[in-house]
Amino acid sequence: MSSQSRVALDEIDKELLRILQDNAKTPYSKISKRLGVSEATVHLRIRKLLKKGVIKRFQAIVDPEKVGKGTVAIIALTADPRKYEEVLEKLKEIPDVYEIYDVTGEYYTILKVRVGSREELTKVLDEIGRIEGVESTRTMFVLRTIKEETRLVID
Repeated sequence: MSSQSRVALDEIDKELLRILQDNAKTPYSKISKRLGVSEATVHLRIRKLLKKGVIKRFQAIVDPEKVGKGTVAIIALTADPRKYEEVLEKLKEIPDVYEIYDVTGEYYTILKVRVGSREELTKVLDEIGRIEGVESTRTMFVLRTIKEETRLVID
């Protein structure tokens, strides 16, 4: 996010975001007591944060292991620069590709893939390899996840 698209947040907004990141199902009554404002104010603040795009959506955080997506790989990819945007569009269509980062350095893109087995990972790698414009991939199989955080530190 560039500094131009940054949204001005006061302390109430910041604390509201901290609360919602910990538990988005926290009742407005509990939030209002913690913030020292009315429930109507909490409701209006959340609507404002949604409208401005500060809050993208509310969702459940699912344990990947419990739903059969415990195999994780990081894939570094190089592509033909003339076809790079088309490659990115095709990568976005692959359901088991969960994160796509446009990066600097030796590789063009870093992907995070979650699947149920090494065999499924092989299928995803084959699908990526068939995308016109993909030149090479380097796959790193994740042995352990030491830290994976969805909450942002809000200063």
